[in-house]
Amino acid sequence: MKKIDWIKKLTSRKFWTAVGSFVSLMIVALGGSEEVAVQAVAIIMAGATVVAYIIGEGLVDSASSGSAGNVTEEEYEEDGE
Repeated sequence: MKKIDWIKKLTSRKFWTAVGSFVSLMIVALGGSEEVAVQAVAIIMAGATVVAYIIGEGLVDSASSGSAGNVTEEEYEEDGE
């Protein structure tokens, strides 16, 4: 079984889009309004942006100090597309 790379997952826009979509659909399916679903997705995506920025900057900072191996900003951004 493969080990999950949580840093890569938490900085992936695809992952956060999937989470937002799931939450949105669950809200609507359970009888919530579309306005509530849109607000929930907006909050999730805003939080995802902050999480990805913090982790990304931490990786770049640690790479530049030489303490985390050879992680480059380009490697970090590869999964973000």
